[in-house]
Parts: sequence; C-alpha cells; structure tokens
Amino acid sequence: MYDFDTEIDRRAVPALKTHRIVLGEDGSDLFPGGVADMDFPAAPCVQRAIAERAAHGIFGYEAVPDGLMPALTGWLARQHGWQVDPVHILRAPNVLNALAMAVNAFTDPGDGILIQPPVFFDFADIIRENGRRIVENPLLLQGGRYEMDFDGLEEAARDPGTKLLLLCNPHNPVGRVWTRAELTRLGDICRRHGVLVVSDEIHADITLPGHGYTPFASLSEADAANSVTCLSPAKSFNLAACCSAFTVIPDAARRRALQAANSALTVNKNNAFANVAMESAWREGDGWLDAALDYIAGNLALVRGALAGSPVKLIEPEGTFLLWLDFRALGLSPEALHLWLRQEAGWAITRGVSFGPQGAGFGRLNIACPRSRLARALDSMDRALAGFASDSDSARSQNPP
Repeated sequence: MYDFDTEIDRRAVPALKTHRIVLGEDGSDLFPGGVADMDFPAAPCVQRAIAERAAHGIFGYEAVPDGLMPALTGWLARQHGWQVDPVHILRAPNVLNALAMAVNAFTDPGDGILIQPPVFFDFADIIRENGRRIVENPLLLQGGRYEMDFDGLEEAARDPGTKLLLLCNPHNPVGRVWTRAELTRLGDICRRHGVLVVSDEIHADITLPGHGYTPFASLSEADAANSVTCLSPAKSFNLAACCSAFTVIPDAARRRALQAANSALTVNKNNAFANVAMESAWREGDGWLDAALDYIAGNLALVRGALAGSPVKLIEPEGTFLLWLDFRALGLSPEALHLWLRQEAGWAITRGVSFGPQGAGFGRLNIACPRSRLARALDSMDRALAGFASDSDSARSQNPP
C-alpha cells in the first residue's frame, strides 16, 4: 500500500539534510545520514489533506480546527493508552521552542538543568543560551546497552540549585525506550528533590518490536503534576517542516505560567497546512506508520547484518530511526573519524561528540531511507573498513613493535 523504496531527490527542494550548510560545499555526493527526518513521502492521507486545503486558495489567519485536539487525544489514547485531558494541552511552534519556554518559565538564570548525555545536542544549547547551568548525569554504557545512573541522578538532584531535568524519552541518540520501572525511579528521585521533569517525547511513536513507549506523565498523578511533556508528529509522520508541537501540563499553576510565557512571545498563530496535516495523520495515519516502522525494522536488520563481525559496533536500538554506532575500535580522534567517514566511506552522519564528550568515537546514523540507498552506503562502508584494515596492517609491518 505504501512506497518506501522509491528514491526521491531531496535536493530538488532546500531540504536541510542535503543542503550545503549540513553537507558542506564538497558534500553533494555523500550519503546524507545525519539530519533526523525520513526520506519517505508523507502518508497519503496527509498529502490529500494538504492538497485539499491548498485548493481552497485562501490562506489568511485561522483558528485551531475543532477536530485537532480530539485527533491528538484520540491518538494518544489509541496508540499509547494515555488518557489526556484537552484542558492540559498547550500549543507551541515546535518541541525545541517548548523546551526553551519551559526552561525560562520554571527556572531562573544560573539554575542547574540536568541532562543525560550523550543526548540531543540542542538540550545543552538551550540551557547555555538561556543563561542556565548544565548539570550532567551521564548514561552508563554497560554490556552494549545504555542505562541511567540513578546514584548520580540522586546526587545531582539533591543539590538545591538543580531545578529541572530535560528527559529524552525515547532517547536520542542511543535509542533507549525507557521502561516504566526506569521512569518511575527517575520520577521518584525528581519529586523528592523538587526537580521538574520536562520530557521531550517527540520520538514516542517510533518504537521497535518488543519495546513499548511509556509516557512519563502516565506513571502516576504525582509524576504528571511534576512534569511538562512535549509532543509533535514531526518524527512519526515526517512533518518537521509542516507541523507544530504540543505540551501536556496537568498542573494548573505551571500551565498558566507556560501560557503566560507563550503569550509574552506572541506564539499564537496557526499554520493552515500544519493543522490539516497533523489532524489527518492522527486520524488516518495508523496504517502508514505501522508500515513505516516495519520498513525501518527491515533497514535495521540490514545494518545489523552488514556490520556483524566488523570493528564498527551497533548499539542495539529499541526505538527511533536513528542508530548509535561505536567506531572506537578504529582508534581515531573525533575529527579524524569525521574526515574518514566523509572521505573514505562517503558518509555524512552526525558526529557523536556533538552529543557531549561521552559521544567521542561514536556516530549517529539515520536509517529512515530507501533500502537500496542504505545498502549502497553499507557497501561503501565495507570497502572503507577493508581499506582501513589494509592500511593498518601495512603500518604495522613497517613499524613492528
């Protein structure tokens, strides 16, 4: 029913993934595996809804469509068993904007904001650019799987200067889909120490077989009251350039505070195409998303097989369409790894060190693309690794220990 195999030239429009500001002036021939969007056309229901809205021909100011919030709450209930009161929902232009508004509304300059690196790089940027202080609670890589350091979290949260935690659930880039038990323990620590949990759940719908997303605010009434959840269909339905975001804030006082911040910034206009795209996706897009997830799981299997036995190790993901790859066995510095990937493998992926120093030696690969394109990229990596091994053998023979 859905075509994920056709290769569409993203360069035909100013797509960020293939633009020179991401790939560089010399990167037009690289595999664009960095920016976190899909190389798949939007669901047919979304394309129809946008075309019908465009056919109306008038694009003046619009109110929020009556069906949008019921579509969102219906989706959350149907897909995730999460019953959300529409009164608790506020709108924002995008998830990063919502995170920044929450940081400003609920903390003061100089306050500590917890993050769990290696984590989405914009978390650190938001904290710095708004005059707050980064408090790190790094994840622990144990047996090829990342875990939360709860002892470290307890210690950091105990500091009275630590006011808020930016949670990534599911986690970008390491691909963990946090379990109910993990989130419950995190929530208990944060509540006991007065740390507000602001959860970025933009990847909520993208989980792999055997793993299920748990909305942080669904854990308990107490956790809901101590949370701000940020949601968007941007990742699930590949609508990053044609959607907005929503915050779920059960606590009335916090909701008023964020609404005031929203109002102060005049963040109150509606995009006609985003409205119809989101509503149609949430009402009719279940089948398309299921098919996309099946396809992404097939791409994951392809990568898993291609890297088996190689020095590049796959950190097995539980969610998202982003893979966290461990290149440390190559022994390259972050800059040397970046250059090797571009020049030898022909890959333009996101540097691991961008997600914090804990990401040195890693890289983030986007696999939401046609399988034929991914297969060519993996063949190129195989050749690059063979060349690397040959060069290493030659160097050792010329410089014996």
